[in-house]
Amino acid sequence: MKEPASLKNRLIVAATAWIAFGMVLAWLILSNVFRTHVTQQFYDELFVHLSELKRLAHTENGQTVLRAPLSDPRYDVENSGYYWEIQQKGKVLARSPSMKAAPLTTPPDGRSDVGVHTHHIKGPTGELLVAESLEWKNPGEPPVQFIIGTDKRHLESVVTSFNDTLSWSLTALGVAMAAAAALLILYAMRPLGQLNVALLKMRSANLKCLPGNYPSEVQPLVDNLNYMFASTTELVQRARTQAGNIAHGLRTPLAILTDEAYRLKSCGCGASADTILAQCRKMEAQINHQTTRARVVANRLSPGASSEVASVVSDVIAALSRIYAHKQLHFDVDVPPAIRAACEAQDLQEILGNIIDNAGKFAHSRVRIAANETKSGSVEILVDDDGPGLPPEAHEVVFNVGERWDTQAAGSGLGLAIVRDLVVLYNGEIQLDTSPLDGLRVSIRLPSA
Repeated sequence: MKEPASLKNRLIVAATAWIAFGMVLAWLILSNVFRTHVTQQFYDELFVHLSELKRLAHTENGQTVLRAPLSDPRYDVENSGYYWEIQQKGKVLARSPSMKAAPLTTPPDGRSDVGVHTHHIKGPTGELLVAESLEWKNPGEPPVQFIIGTDKRHLESVVTSFNDTLSWSLTALGVAMAAAAALLILYAMRPLGQLNVALLKMRSANLKCLPGNYPSEVQPLVDNLNYMFASTTELVQRARTQAGNIAHGLRTPLAILTDEAYRLKSCGCGASADTILAQCRKMEAQINHQTTRARVVANRLSPGASSEVASVVSDVIAALSRIYAHKQLHFDVDVPPAIRAACEAQDLQEILGNIIDNAGKFAHSRVRIAANETKSGSVEILVDDDGPGLPPEAHEVVFNVGERWDTQAAGSGLGLAIVRDLVVLYNGEIQLDTSPLDGLRVSIRLPSA
């Protein structure tokens, strides 16, 4: 089964994704705004230089020359990417020292185009951003065309440099914001973590309510949980009392029937008496079975069910050592003291008492009890004996109420049925197998506390 995603991780991922989206969007907007701004600055500079070019140009001895060089020295450096030309009817009248290639060609302009025009054209060293203006010296002659341009690579160089700076700046800002968002989410989710710790403490320490103070958003939940736990405890007590009352109410008539059966037997009605006694024993077994189930169900509803496995095993062995002293049984115990099962101590004692009692009953000389915590978060308890064991076909039969594989041995056939019911009611598992000691192995898995 797939483990559910953490709410904390979801929030952090969502915040990080939103911040990343915001940073990308900011990069696109700022880069576009900067490009538009720088492009306008380049054209504004071209307009200034174009005005300067028109002001300095004059005709001397039939040739167009400048009274003085342009103020920007880059127009004097060969292939610098800064060029100007003065043309008339396709003929070059004058050009900048930086121009050594073919004349510049711009789209044709009409006579009405008396303003400044901008174009993108092919230049000597790449694509040019140009500003162009027409000037009519004489009405009957073609206009004089003033062209000035700058390589687009200069614009791209400025934009690329800005984009690089913008990229690492926004990246650093995004990382800082994501870290801040993660810390904020962790801080905001901290009360839920404290609530989880309080619930675990409640289970392990057998507390009846959740300890601690919580923010106003969480405190109502804690108060409702405490109210629910208190109500559940009260219901558990009522269920236990009711189960005891039912058992007492049934056992008294059952004792009378049993006594009456023995009286009938003494009067010579042996067959009828044996039938009544057999049915009374079945009724008593069912009463014990059902009242045990009722008590365990009530225990499971009670918060904080927890018991130390080593302590329960020690108590059970202390009692059974006296019972089987005549067999000189040796009990090997390998149960770490830190292992706790999410099970009432009384119920765990009944589970292990039945299992170890059966092992002691059939063992020749040795019973081994071991426990460990599994990776899945459960407690595994193994009880092995060196007795005759059970054939595989008996592994299910012995769990049925009133069923015994060895009919010669003492007992009601109820112990293992109660054990399995107890284990299942605590969401656990029980299995029988062949023991490494050549007898029977009983494997019990219960939730860990």
